[in-house]
Amino acid sequence: MRQRVRVGFWYRFVVAVAKPLLWLFTRRDRHGEENVPRTGGIIVVANHVSELDPFMVGEFLWDLRRPPRFLAKKELFRKAPVKWVMEGAKQIPVDRNTTDAAKSLAAAVDALKAGECILVYPEGSATRDPELWPMRPRTGAARLALLSGAPVIPIAQWGPQLILPYKARKPKLLPPTKVSILAGPPVDLSAYVDKPVTAELLRDASETIMRSVSALLVEIRGGSAPDAFYDPRTPPPVSESA
Repeated sequence: MRQRVRVGFWYRFVVAVAKPLLWLFTRRDRHGEENVPRTGGIIVVANHVSELDPFMVGEFLWDLRRPPRFLAKKELFRKAPVKWVMEGAKQIPVDRNTTDAAKSLAAAVDALKAGECILVYPEGSATRDPELWPMRPRTGAARLALLSGAPVIPIAQWGPQLILPYKARKPKLLPPTKVSILAGPPVDLSAYVDKPVTAELLRDASETIMRSVSALLVEIRGGSAPDAFYDPRTPPPVSESA
């Protein structure tokens, strides 16, 4: 049985505006819909390559009648009209790198208990990896999974970065771009359940989640994912000739 979709005006307004544009300027290659539970609270995690990502993954979930609520950076809630849309669509603000982030997780846990879909980009922002592989993840998705017990559904996407690279302001709309999306089965986090929640455990669980996404990304873009996640906080090595 499919879960009944209950969203407000602003959510439907964004869908009504964005969906025809996405159909016009993209070609879909979507797989793994059977891996997305149709009822009950779920945490969806995805890689982040472009500012278009919320629209592409969001539409994929919308079509499955699992409209996502995003954990979005608090800055998006500060100025109209984006503020109106974010608040009207009941997205969840995250004040990153502060103790207030715990409040966001509490709101997300409540949403999951109510049977909603929460979408998280574990990297926190679009990847800075030179080859656009996933970066080192933050621990929010792992924390949320261990707090709520909700299944974590990994999704990989590839293509939005060809339309709108990170920080670009002018999209490349024509010809229509192929956008591939692949959803995988729930991530196995059983090794972390009922264990003391330490910083090391959260890092390990977060990397387990992100590696599930990376494995799916290999399937749709080819190549081999790096052994270690790119960490933008770590400066590149200095050349001996420098």
